Amino acid sequence: MRMRSRFLFVLLFLFALTALRWVLAANYELSPDEAYYTLWAQHPDFSYYSKGPGVALAILASTALWGTTEFGVRFFSPLLGLGTSLLVYFLARRLYRESVAFWATIALNLVPIFNVGSIVMTIDPLSIFFWTAALVTFWLALERSPRFSWWWPLTGALIGTGFLAKYTNAFQLFSALFFLAAVPKYRGELRRPGFYSLLLGFVPFLLPPLIWNQQHEWITLEHLSQRGGLDHPLGVHWSQTGQFLGAHLGVYSPLMFIGFLIAFFGSIRKAFQSGRVCFLLSFTWPLLATYFILSFNRAGEPNWTAPAFVSLGILAAAQWLRWSRGQKLAGRFCLVALGLGAVVTLFALETDLVRILGYPWRYELDPSSRLRGWKSLTESVEAFRQRFEEKLGEKVFLIGNKYQTSSMLAFYLRDKRPEGPGHPPVYIPESQDIENEFSFWPRYDAFIDAPAPANQAESLFTEQAGINPFMSRSALYITDRPAGGPPQSIQGAFSRWELVAVFALERRHLPLRQLRIFACYQYQTLPL
Repeated sequence: MRMRSRFLFVLLFLFALTALRWVLAANYELSPDEAYYTLWAQHPDFSYYSKGPGVALAILASTALWGTTEFGVRFFSPLLGLGTSLLVYFLARRLYRESVAFWATIALNLVPIFNVGSIVMTIDPLSIFFWTAALVTFWLALERSPRFSWWWPLTGALIGTGFLAKYTNAFQLFSALFFLAAVPKYRGELRRPGFYSLLLGFVPFLLPPLIWNQQHEWITLEHLSQRGGLDHPLGVHWSQTGQFLGAHLGVYSPLMFIGFLIAFFGSIRKAFQSGRVCFLLSFTWPLLATYFILSFNRAGEPNWTAPAFVSLGILAAAQWLRWSRGQKLAGRFCLVALGLGAVVTLFALETDLVRILGYPWRYELDPSSRLRGWKSLTESVEAFRQRFEEKLGEKVFLIGNKYQTSSMLAFYLRDKRPEGPGHPPVYIPESQDIENEFSFWPRYDAFIDAPAPANQAESLFTEQAGINPFMSRSALYITDRPAGGPPQSIQGAFSRWELVAVFALERRHLPLRQLRIFACYQYQTLPL
């Protein structure tokens, strides 16, 4: 296939894939994280409990264009997948040749986790797009070395923009510094203004998270330490490391992940001889090494390392193309790996294919089950709420057992009925601990300023500097847990509670999801 024909094929392939992703984005239910981030978008802020404002701003923009629907929430995700693919093609062609660019782009779009991430709207499509864009501009800045160019501060701004989506993107600052220090040809840049203008380009993007955290007692640092397992005594737990590697085998496709690792270790020696190999490895190993080391104590999520596979994917395409010229076995391995990646991607996007083929894979073991059943169950909950209120003779408020349940119900409720400005449609159980973003929004356990009495003689002296408008009201507690009653925070705050409804949903003759509803009467707040 000639160079021009290959490029046209890549364009047609990517545009067709983007159209397909839009169709799938419109027809899959949201995941709990997407619904949670949609609530963020409805509560604009400088930053949020666990992440910067990037994903909330993206969803705010897309829902302003297309409405608060599945397609509206996800509109940008397929575009970000397209943009990342084109940037990978451009960078690989710049570093190597057109054939490497062609196969690196094709391989990227056969990786299961990249395909899923190019449909759902989470922090990852934003993070990977801006990570890749910063790789491109950093290399363009290096090409003009030792002359200064505006690619330097632009690189810093792109790293900063990615940082506002996912804090992991800040690793690129270390990777850039490591590369400049490691390669003699570019070491002089540490004495020139280019790299320091890159840092200055990044600095403004630190301000939103810093301002928010300064106002909220630096709670994000505590959250990040918990996510990394740093809040527990350090130790070596091989089962956690095995879980970490096993998850990567699944989401990157087994043979493709093995191919990436072979290319990684096979390139280390060449890094001392080739600037472009050192460049790609510099933006790969810090992220992989950090999370691999942390996995000895506690396994991280496989998407945490995803940005590292952008540069590693280009490196792997170059290495395996070179090996396949001299060894037919290497070429066959590549074709089988790409084919298996396509098959795994197909099953990842439609896991019911496993059941159609006759294997009764339980939905509780299927990660994609998070995107199924919520809409119809929420309709059942809403209908029950109406009947219950008619019987009770008063309006009730809703409490979900965790932020995922509350977020999904909040998205799919037709009559959201927030209790006041800024209130979420569904609360989480009250707690003195800050657990997630719900802790910063108006809560049912919060006291507000009492209105001034019309007659001073009517003043009430209480221990609280205000009133709670939820006092003596009833609520519906909704849980997706299959057993047990409400938590102690619910039991202690209401005068009594009872199980009043169970809604179970099946799919292909297998249990998919269950919601249980408890009526909780006469809220009195938790005792001090």
